[in-house]
Parts: sequence; structure tokens; C-alpha cells
Amino acid sequence: MPEFPSPFSRADDSLFDRYHEFVPENLPEPGPFLDGHDVLTDDRHTAFHRLTKRLFDERGVYDMTFGYNLARLNLDDRHPAAGYRYAEETDDSSTLRAEFTPTTPFCPQSHTLTIGSFRAWNGLSDRHEYDRVRVRVHPMHQQSTAINDRLDELDARYRDTGRIDEASESATAGSRRQPGSAGGEQSPF
Repeated sequence: MPEFPSPFSRADDSLFDRYHEFVPENLPEPGPFLDGHDVLTDDRHTAFHRLTKRLFDERGVYDMTFGYNLARLNLDDRHPAAGYRYAEETDDSSTLRAEFTPTTPFCPQSHTLTIGSFRAWNGLSDRHEYDRVRVRVHPMHQQSTAINDRLDELDARYRDTGRIDEASESATAGSRRQPGSAGGEQSPF
């Protein structure tokens, strides 16, 4: 999927690391969801992140503020403390944990972006080595508890059914509202 214009984006590629480069100073520190687990670094991180770019392209996981695939946030040197970090679970290396740190504590897209990420990774699980990818937003986000409760619910349903469509349909049944919203239905993904 091509990138699209945004008033906050620039086409200047010099602002971005390359997908094959592991640049720790341009990545968020692993947060509490990854504590005690095997955090991916170097080639392990970059390999999974290159795959993430392809899956996010296919599933349309785009940051509307910056006008690019969400995976590119990890490479944007203007936001070195934002993006995804990954860790294999210590007790189950077939499960990957992914923690999203948004650019601000009030990022209005964090709910949609993390659910979209969850659906991309787990809906296309035949493309990677993990049986399941668990996703959470970093607790620095003002709505992290509500967003992570929703992600936990999706994850539990996916773990029980093995199907991404049942996980999201069951979790969105009823008239639940997006965390922090004044109205409106939750995103269908």
C-alpha cells in the first residue's frame, strides 16, 4: 500500500533508518509488558520488523497522522522513543509479545493501531514463526488500561478459538465503545 500525504509527514528518507538496521537509540526502551522476556535485538528484531512492514502493508495498518505504514515509526528518528519492541515469552518461545509506545500519552490512534497490529500479525500467522502475537500499548498512554483490557480480551478469544475473525467479532459484540470516546462504535478490527 503506498504512503499517503499528511501535514505531519515528509518524504525526506534521510529522517528514517533502514529496515535492516538495528538502531537502539531510535527505538523505545522495552516496557513492562516485555519485562522478564527475551527481547529481540539486532538481526532478530530487524527480521521480524521487516516482516511486520509487509504484513502491515497488506492489512493497511497505517498511522494517519504521519501518513505511513506503522512499522516505519520505528525508523523515524524524529520519534526515537516511539514504535514497537518485541520479545519472545520466556515460558513459550512460540508466543511473541509486542509492545507499542505511541509518540504521545494522548495519541488518539493507539487503540485502532494496536488492534490493527494484533489482527495483522495473528490473521497472517502463517507468515511468521510464532503461533500467537500478544499486543499491548505502553502504560505511558493515558488510556492504556482500557486499551490493554480490550487487547487482552481479543488475545484470550484468539487463543481459545484460533481464529482472528471470531476473536474480533466476539470482542466487538454489543454496543461497546472505544476507550476514551464520547460515542460511536468500536472499530471493526
